[in-house]
Amino acid sequence: MAILVDENTRLIVQGITGTAGSFHAKRMLAYGTNIVAGTSPGKGGQNVDGIPVYDTVQECVDEQGADTSVLFVPARFVLDSTLEALSAGIKLVVVVPEHIPIHDMLRIRNSAKEHGAMVLGGNTAGIISPGKCNVGIIPELAFTPGRIGTVSRSGSITYYVADTLTSCGLGETTCVGLGGDPILGSTFGEVLELFEEDPQTEGVVLVGEIGGVYEEMSAETVRKMSKPVVFIIGGVNAPPGKRMGHAGAIIEGDMGTARSKIKALEEAGAIRAKTFLDIPKIFEEVLG
Repeated sequence: MAILVDENTRLIVQGITGTAGSFHAKRMLAYGTNIVAGTSPGKGGQNVDGIPVYDTVQECVDEQGADTSVLFVPARFVLDSTLEALSAGIKLVVVVPEHIPIHDMLRIRNSAKEHGAMVLGGNTAGIISPGKCNVGIIPELAFTPGRIGTVSRSGSITYYVADTLTSCGLGETTCVGLGGDPILGSTFGEVLELFEEDPQTEGVVLVGEIGGVYEEMSAETVRKMSKPVVFIIGGVNAPPGKRMGHAGAIIEGDMGTARSKIKALEEAGAIRAKTFLDIPKIFEEVLG
């Protein structure tokens, strides 16, 4: 099994006629992702690589039964595009663009809650259930079906973790990118709960980074998990006050430091991996 996306997902690409939208739609389609439509206001009736284009998300839902969306639109249009998708009944929205205004993301989170939906991002690489569905900009090379779920704020570290799990024969059930912006649509805890309920997922890798408190907030969920949670934190040696890559990866004050994240997760029962190669060794010990 998998969480959030699988072979039955009915995906739309918002912004499909743009350069990024059309390029990644073709990639996702080649992987086997079930893309049923795309949107581009004013260009309804066209098609991109055989994918029908509509003016609105509501048309995609009504005519194609869409349930998931991925956004390839400028950051200033993310709020309207996401709210449109949620109002139309889309249950998972993947926001690839970065630097989404904080107040826009707060409105998006509130709307997602009201509609019983989930939003990943902004600044997410996406989500992949290997062999079933790939949504976003994730390069599929490192991923293979398997036993371990991953949830991360960093796309690049997700690829390294997946490559490690693939190389050692563990593989992945689903790899979820939360995103690197300061305010995110979903939390580690929400994704961990889904992995806990997934019978195929035997363990989870949580990939955090400096900045924000999402990792610390997940400690309560980790404490309740019956499945082993292995974590790795990026930016351990980053100097305070300097942003490291993502907009949200900056330490301000005592919260959001690598030390505070490590302390909170270890106290909750998660097992720290200091290097990627530690991950399979830990799972070998705890899973057998």
